[in-house]
Amino acid sequence: MTDPSGAPDDDGYERPGDGNRIPGPRGAADDLDPRHAPDPRPVPDPPPVAAPPTHGVLKSLLGAWALAACSAEETQAVEDHLTECAPCAEEALRLRDAVGLLHPEDSLDLKPLLRSRVLEDCLGKRPARIPVPAWATPYDTETARLDALLQDFGDAEWHTPVRLKWFEGERGQSRRTTVAGVIGHLLTVDGMVATALGLDDPLGPDAPQGNPSKRTEHFWGCPDRPVTRRVREPWREQGHTLVRTVSFAGRGVAELAVDYGPFALPLGDAFLERAFECWVHAWDIAEAVDYPYDPPSGPDLHRMIDLAARLLPGALAHRRRSGLAAPPRGLVAAGAPGRTLHLEIEGSGGGSWDIALDSPAAKPSPEHRVAHIALDGAEFCQLAAGHISPEEAAAGQQGDREAIRDVLFTAASLSRL
Repeated sequence: MTDPSGAPDDDGYERPGDGNRIPGPRGAADDLDPRHAPDPRPVPDPPPVAAPPTHGVLKSLLGAWALAACSAEETQAVEDHLTECAPCAEEALRLRDAVGLLHPEDSLDLKPLLRSRVLEDCLGKRPARIPVPAWATPYDTETARLDALLQDFGDAEWHTPVRLKWFEGERGQSRRTTVAGVIGHLLTVDGMVATALGLDDPLGPDAPQGNPSKRTEHFWGCPDRPVTRRVREPWREQGHTLVRTVSFAGRGVAELAVDYGPFALPLGDAFLERAFECWVHAWDIAEAVDYPYDPPSGPDLHRMIDLAARLLPGALAHRRRSGLAAPPRGLVAAGAPGRTLHLEIEGSGGGSWDIALDSPAAKPSPEHRVAHIALDGAEFCQLAAGHISPEEAAAGQQGDREAIRDVLFTAASLSRL
């Protein structure tokens, strides 16, 4: 072969005039000739390393970091910085705490009956092997609702002033205490039910027996029992124990007598009375801390009103013996029909009751009705709790004015400290 000028090449290959080699029969080794290697491609320069964020930039990201709104790179940079900068670390903790307040884990805005609905759903799928007696259910529910109200209280709320009200004789009474004092009061009076069941008295063996007011004053004045938030745990544990005990005790336990001093109640009625007082004092606490509190469910409220209506004839006879009510108009033999007042309670939990006026042993009779009272359910409960006076009760009234007055004042006298 010859080059473009016609001269043969010394290695026996022909090379074109443009200088590019064409491989020949000598093989690929000849292609490695450095004289004919292509020019190497330029290697790009590495990207410049970004400067780390300044202290001011990282500090400005702390709010977004606390809200988990930073990118992954920003989060890493902030957290690396927090290990080196104590002021920023303290600020980050404060911001995280503030975010926690914006998203509380347990809110008092939960529906008060949520626990009851969940339990009802669960028990509907698998009934309880040892069910709670129907007469103890209102107490179980009301103590749980009050405990739910208390669970978010701080130290300040536990010392919030609460004024307890009741009616005595012919006028209203009141006593100032605190939220913790109210729970202590419930603990001491529930203790009367506990002792009737053979359980330990929460006040000890030397405490007054059979008088709710004296027991409460004893508890409030006891120097070795400071009335603080610590009262919540023994009160709640005692409530659980009461419900558990009567659930395992069987049917006959409902007839056990609970001594209240001037009178006694069967255990079944005592549990309803305790449920009523728990609700009333939960209402007092909620009002003191400015928080709404719903009344009991309709069936539970009906049981409480029914208890008050059944207690009215005996309480009216007691007021009459004390000279606080008009004398009977016509005594009749036990079980015979006598003068009757018809009590109508409207709204959820309401109903109608005939009240014997002249003797607790008389039989109420529609044919012997001499008066009629109509009241809203919540208002009747406020009256029976001593929170409003008989004169303030906006009752629909018809018939014998004296009988109406006596029954309204008797309803208020059911209250006590």
